[in-house]
Amino acid sequence: MSSFLQLLLNLCLLITAAKVGGWIAVQLRQPAVLGELLAGLLLGPSLLNELEWAIFSNPAQPHLLAETIFELAELGVICLMFLAGLEITPRELLQSGKVAVLAGICGVLLPLGLGSGLAWLCGYTGTAGFFVGIVLTATSVSISAQTLLELKMLRSREGLALLGAAVVDDVLVILLLSVFVALAGAGTGGPLYLILLQMVGYLVVAGGVAFWVLPRLAGWIQRQPISEGLAALVFVMALFFAWSAEVVGGLAAISGAFIAGLGFGQSRARETIARQMHVLTYAFLVPIFFVSIGLKTDFHALRNASLPFALALLGIAVLAKIIGSGLGAYLGGFSRRSALRVGLGMVSRGEVGLIVASVGVAAGLLPAEFFSVATLMVVVTTLITPPLLRWAFHEPAAPQQAESRDRVPRRR
Repeated sequence: MSSFLQLLLNLCLLITAAKVGGWIAVQLRQPAVLGELLAGLLLGPSLLNELEWAIFSNPAQPHLLAETIFELAELGVICLMFLAGLEITPRELLQSGKVAVLAGICGVLLPLGLGSGLAWLCGYTGTAGFFVGIVLTATSVSISAQTLLELKMLRSREGLALLGAAVVDDVLVILLLSVFVALAGAGTGGPLYLILLQMVGYLVVAGGVAFWVLPRLAGWIQRQPISEGLAALVFVMALFFAWSAEVVGGLAAISGAFIAGLGFGQSRARETIARQMHVLTYAFLVPIFFVSIGLKTDFHALRNASLPFALALLGIAVLAKIIGSGLGAYLGGFSRRSALRVGLGMVSRGEVGLIVASVGVAAGLLPAEFFSVATLMVVVTTLITPPLLRWAFHEPAAPQQAESRDRVPRRR
């Protein structure tokens, strides 16, 4: 069977498994994303290992199928964060500025300190131990954003603060990673002020283009006799902003997609854009993204790692984000319940944690066996975040909180 036919059959299997898993999760009163993640674990190397089945084997190009699936998954997370940006307005996001900044900063400092301290106590060297702490600082809110979308709470005060805190977290983690790798002699991160200038400069320019150019461009394209021209424009811009964020701005690609979504959200064609992107994203790309997390996870690799250390690190990874980001939100003026919701939303590490860990292993700053520990941490934090958020938002809101949310300006 040709590699293309193998890809077609594999996509049929993955998308079906994701949708069935999501349906089962909903029947059990859990977010659909939890079922999609578990479907990936079932099909991954920890259990069925479907990518190694004989029908999918290709001796000439043994890794081609997996690489293609994982690249499609990256498109999924880009589209997911684009839709998250499309859901809200910049005014709503800016209203959570103080809370977002404090939650982002505290959500980086506490995991960094506790993670480094645990690693040093468990025998890691000074450099390796500090890098373990950096791995724990990373946050990926794509899972949280999807869960809040399902709960229709993405535009709540807590949802907006969570998205803002994720941007702050992203900037701080990239700065920490770049500076530390440079100081450790494992790369050329460049002077700190240049890295910071690059990031801020990109955010200013990309934000300006997104808010001033994209809405006008969308309106012009709508008037042209081009078949599905608006959908094509939106998809291309989401990809371009994602590319430019990583290559030009030194940020994560999902940050660029989020900015593009904010920009198109100012367009009069917003509802049309949301409808067109929603079909492509949730019928095809997002299911592949969620399942791919399980396909990358091999719990058998933990045999070569210290299980007590892995479990202790997992506990710190969860508690440090809840306490750190929650404390920041509380200091920013949120109630304890709202602050807890923000902290829970920051728990998931997703692909960002694995990227940071892989950088450390590739640069020789972390031992190779640490990657399996990082994988366990990423998978468990990703799995527990949706049910925790559902539980937190299921709790009845206090009257003052509900009143505050009602004061958030609604989109006209």
